[in-house]
Amino acid sequence: MLNDDPDKLLKKRPQLIHSENMKVCSHVQREQDDWIVHTLMLSGYDVPFVYKRKQRYQNLSGARVNLSYYPSQQVTAGLEFEIMKVVRLRRS
Repeated sequence: MLNDDPDKLLKKRPQLIHSENMKVCSHVQREQDDWIVHTLMLSGYDVPFVYKRKQRYQNLSGARVNLSYYPSQQVTAGLEFEIMKVVRLRRS
């Protein structure tokens, strides 16, 4: 799924959102079990974009990226927060 063309993904999954040439303001990587959780903050958005990988990745701060993601909710300390669950990420 990750190597598919974004247009194919959007046709198959209408709730999926695709954005191009987005500027990354901050990129945080932290360990969670056997995964590395990556959190991106994008210029003009106040919602974190989250994805998981098995290993660390180069820092994307200041880079431009193309993203495919789903709106989602995450409960932290009993509070519900809106997040964007990233399913596809490519540097622009």
